[in-house]
Amino acid sequence: MDRPFKIPESVLVVIHTPARNVLLINRADAPDYWQSVTGSKDDAAEELRQTAVREVFEETGIGCGPGTVLHAGLEDWGLQNVYDIYPRWQHRYAPGVTRNTEHVFGLCVPEGTPVTLNPREHTAYKWLPWREAADACFSPSNAEAILMLPQFGS
Repeated sequence: MDRPFKIPESVLVVIHTPARNVLLINRADAPDYWQSVTGSKDDAAEELRQTAVREVFEETGIGCGPGTVLHAGLEDWGLQNVYDIYPRWQHRYAPGVTRNTEHVFGLCVPEGTPVTLNPREHTAYKWLPWREAADACFSPSNAEAILMLPQFGS
């Protein structure tokens, strides 16, 4: 069965500690592509906060949905980036779709929060001080979001 095309509306979630250490994860389909949690809506009606909660759990095993201790730490930064979809991932979108709108969230977690990666999506993770994390990201919009951490992060 063919997979449905991805919706060109996604979230970027900068997971960080109060000390501004940032979680980066390495993509399984692109070695040395370090990034924050990202992911597209499952359907057009899915609320962005729901997408963020789902993607954080799917990619890191960190639960931040309603009723969890971390739910209050998930903040919509009210920022969005519109960018050209990387050619290597263009086939995942419907023909003619070339741009994606990414909505930025932050999630503050305690030091030592356990991370459980989905091995189909990511092969490794690391916590870095925020400036180093921004330098390590392959995506300019991800790096820019991390550099805004002092302004937006709790």
